[in-house]
Amino acid sequence: MRGVDGWVSPGFISVDADGAITGISATAPDRTVESISGIAVPGLANLHSHAFQRAMAGLSEFRTDTAQDSFWTWRDLMYRFVGKLTPDDLEAIAAQLYVEMLKSGYTAVGEFQYLHHDRDGSAFGNPAEMTLRTLAATRETGIGATFLPVLYQSSGFGGQPPGDAQRRFINDTDGFLNIYETVAAETAGLLDLHTGVAPHSLRATGEESIRSVIDAIHPAAPIHIHIAEQEKEVADCQAWSGMRPVELLFDHLPVNGRWCLIHATHMTESESRNAATSGAIVGLCPTTEANLGDGLFDLPMWLAAGGGLGIGSDSHISVSPVEELRWLEYGQRLRDRGRNIAGDAGVPTGSRLFDLAVSGGARALGRAGPAGESGLSAGVRADIVVLDADAAIFAGQSNETLLESWIFSGNVPVVKDVFVGGKRVVADGHHPAEEEIAARYRKVLSVLLGT
Repeated sequence: MRGVDGWVSPGFISVDADGAITGISATAPDRTVESISGIAVPGLANLHSHAFQRAMAGLSEFRTDTAQDSFWTWRDLMYRFVGKLTPDDLEAIAAQLYVEMLKSGYTAVGEFQYLHHDRDGSAFGNPAEMTLRTLAATRETGIGATFLPVLYQSSGFGGQPPGDAQRRFINDTDGFLNIYETVAAETAGLLDLHTGVAPHSLRATGEESIRSVIDAIHPAAPIHIHIAEQEKEVADCQAWSGMRPVELLFDHLPVNGRWCLIHATHMTESESRNAATSGAIVGLCPTTEANLGDGLFDLPMWLAAGGGLGIGSDSHISVSPVEELRWLEYGQRLRDRGRNIAGDAGVPTGSRLFDLAVSGGARALGRAGPAGESGLSAGVRADIVVLDADAAIFAGQSNETLLESWIFSGNVPVVKDVFVGGKRVVADGHHPAEEEIAARYRKVLSVLLGT
């Protein structure tokens, strides 16, 4: 077992009735214990998810008629797909996705949910209907979650009018706060479900609206925002304001440790220093960023500034924390033509990235312990992933290389058991509702895709 103080074997974890860890020891407690074989590590938070996009994974891998495909041509395809979805569709897709997340080693998800209205753009009877469908999927699957309803108001910097394809996303500030308050009431008092907010981006909402939202929500609620993902976004922001997006954000808004900067791909050195000093977490999604051609985040610059990070699967072209961590490092190696770019003296590369993602993900989703703790330590939610110690990739490995083997050489699934808040939700690689959920998902996809 890998606790915050290192490997313990055998390891014993005590969990209270509310699902929090009360102690970790190499000595068995003086009471009956449940014995589970394997390699226990902290569960990871998937801090950036657009659940509905799992259903379109693989559907955009062909050339359009444009000279060069880009994020923006992909977005047009996504808009056409999202226009078809019903609340039942979203719930089925989210449930399938969350089972996949749990079985891969994620124990919590940050659901960045901007699909608010019906297919014709009209409001549902309950304005939070779509976000509540993702909440229903978390309850069915048992994954921890932080719901991040999205404030989306314009199509470009300076309040450009939204396009027809964006009609399902748009709310004024009061309408958005109604959604937030509805979801927050549903999660109030629940230890594994939380609510924050997500101003979509500086191009989709303005300073005044963001300030109004921040003033109205719980003072500890997480705040997530897309920022500096695309070079065109940076250029458009400069043309409109004379400033780069990260520069504009920090100049106009009170960014602190509640904030998670999603992607932040194109930052200067001074922007990185300011962001790291603020305590904000960057949310990195390497498989999606590669799939969309975003560019490479400058990880050495960020680590040198002392910044925290977490990972997300975003569009879910892949649902694997191993792949996100691997490609976070491999992208740097390809650019810099070196090895162990994220490594540090005495700390293996994979272990350092894993620990950063555990800590940053917990902070970004409001799941850290009372004093900011994360991982397997007293006071933290008992989010535990047990890997199969008999898997071939672990043969002959020492404790110091177990995580390295999983992250850099593991393609065969090795997650055996998963606990969220002390409750086992995956046992021997199986989720108890996975067959029923998969059947519902297949039925939805056959209708959506006309197959």
